[in-house]
Amino acid sequence: MNVHKSSRPVAMWLLAGVIMLIVQIALGGITRLTGSGLSITKWEVITGTLPPLNAAEWQHEFQRYQQTPQYQLLNNDFTLNDFKFIFFWEWLHRLWARLIGVVFAVGFVVFLFQKRIKDEMIVPFVCLFLLGAFQGAIGWIMVASGLTGDAIYVKPTRLALHFIFAMLTVAYTFWFALKLLIPQQQKVVNRPLKNLNRLILLLLAIQLSYGALMAGHKAAPAAHTWPDINGSYLPSFMFSHQPLLINFIDNPILIHFVHRNLAYLLVIFIFIFWMRIKKSLPQHSLLKRTSWIFPLCVILQVLLGIFTVLNSTSITANGWGSFEWMAQLHQIAGMVLMLTLVYSLYLLTRKNQNRTL
Repeated sequence: MNVHKSSRPVAMWLLAGVIMLIVQIALGGITRLTGSGLSITKWEVITGTLPPLNAAEWQHEFQRYQQTPQYQLLNNDFTLNDFKFIFFWEWLHRLWARLIGVVFAVGFVVFLFQKRIKDEMIVPFVCLFLLGAFQGAIGWIMVASGLTGDAIYVKPTRLALHFIFAMLTVAYTFWFALKLLIPQQQKVVNRPLKNLNRLILLLLAIQLSYGALMAGHKAAPAAHTWPDINGSYLPSFMFSHQPLLINFIDNPILIHFVHRNLAYLLVIFIFIFWMRIKKSLPQHSLLKRTSWIFPLCVILQVLLGIFTVLNSTSITANGWGSFEWMAQLHQIAGMVLMLTLVYSLYLLTRKNQNRTL
C-alpha cells in the first residue's frame, strides 16, 4: 500500500479511531472496576441508545436488574441511586461503542464519495468491520454469562477474550494507519530484530490476557505483596484446583505468578530489543531515533503494576480510590506498550527483504 497525500485524511481518521478504541477499552475498565457490567440486562442496539428518561423507566430498569444473580447475591442492599451509578458506566460504555460505529460508517462513506478509498484498502476495511461486529457479539456473550445461575460477575475467560479482541482491533487499526502514513523508505530490514519483536508481542499478548484474568477474578487482593507473593516467590496453592490445567485460568495465585513473571521477562526482552536497535540500525533510521519509547513504556507499565498490587488492600465496595486509579492507568499503559511494539514491527516489515543490515 503506497503512501499518498490523498490517503493522509484517511490515516488521521483511523488514528482517531485508535484513540476512540482506547477510550472504549478504558471505559470497559471503569465498568469492570465499578462492577457495572451487568447493570443493563438486555442488548437493545437502537432503543438502548437513550438512558431511562423518567422515574417509571428507571424503576423498570432497576426491577430488571433486581432479577439478576448479582443483585440477589451481592447487591441486594442497592438503592435506586446506587443502581443509577453502575447503570451510567455500562450505558456510557455501550454508547461509546455505538459512536465508534457511527464514526466508522460516516467516515467510510465520506471518503468513498471523495474517492480516497483505494482498491487495496477494501480488504483492511472489511476486516475492521468484521472485527468490530465480532467484538460486539463477544461483549454481549460476556455479559450474558453473568446473568444466569449463581454468577455475580461475568466469566473471567470471556472477559479476557473480549479484552484481547479489543486489543487486536486497536492493533489492526493502528497498523492500517501506519501503512498510510509511513513510506517504505522509512522502514529497515533486520530479520533478527523482527523475530525478537514478534516474540515480545506474543509474550505481551499472553501477559495482557493474564491481566484480564486478574481483573476478571478480582485477584489483586489475593496477593497484595511485592516482590514476593504472600511471602514467597513460589507461593503455596498454585496448583490447588483440579484438574491441574484449570489452575492457569481459574486460580488467582497462579494467575498472579504467571502475570508477574511474564512482566519480568518482558522487561528483559524489551531492553535487549532496545539495545540491539541502538547497536544494529543506522543512526538516521526512524526506529532508532524513536527507540527510547520502548524502555520508557515497559518501566512505566511495571511500576504501575506494582503500585496496583500494593494498593489492592484499599479496595472498597462501590468506591473509587487509589487502587482503581492505578489499575486503570496500568491498563492504559499496557495498551500504549502494545502499540509501540506494533509500530516497531511495522518499521521492520518490508515487502522486499533481500538484504540484512
